[in-house]
Amino acid sequence: MTHDMRTRRSMVSGLGAAVAALAVGSRTAAAQTAAGQFQPARHAQDAWLDAVPGKHRTFIDAATYESNKSGYSLPEKDIVVVACYRHFATPFAFTDAMWAKYGKAFSMVIEFTDPKTKQAPSTNVLNAAGYGMQPSNFGYTIDSVTRRGTRFAVCDLATHFFAGQLAMMTKGNADAIYKELIGNRIPNSYMVAAGVLAVNRAQEYGYTLLNTL
Repeated sequence: MTHDMRTRRSMVSGLGAAVAALAVGSRTAAAQTAAGQFQPARHAQDAWLDAVPGKHRTFIDAATYESNKSGYSLPEKDIVVVACYRHFATPFAFTDAMWAKYGKAFSMVIEFTDPKTKQAPSTNVLNAAGYGMQPSNFGYTIDSVTRRGTRFAVCDLATHFFAGQLAMMTKGNADAIYKELIGNRIPNSYMVAAGVLAVNRAQEYGYTLLNTL
């Protein structure tokens, strides 16, 4: 197995855990308010990170909502979770319509197949019931965690990359495909300039960073 294949499978596996994530019983990384301490600048593009009320904030991956509920008696509304779709995980930020149209191309680029059929997916498997543990999301679908308040950050840089790849593979127009992709995102999703940038900004907004390898 090549390093690229291991990396891609690891990222998809980690993404499944991110979809299952509804929070972790860990302390927030919010900055102290001591006098003279560095305070990062705020930008209008990042304001959505601060728009959801809550007592604890988590950015990306791992564990379950139940740990905060049972350990801290915190209701769902107090737990804010943002999962980031970047790099080769980005296609999972798009709806079934995009997978029906571009599933074969997505499958080739990220080297991912439907766990049931072993063929190129025709739907977003992270939003499909009946897969159990196969896509490593522990049975939680994107829709189910969205209903519980999860937000999603989608890497714009990677979206442009995939639009270009799809254009080459389908003889289409990259700009038109890009517009099509961003117009068919999963609910509660926000475009960010780059996934790694969103990680930085989220921590500046007091989110605890969790990363599944």
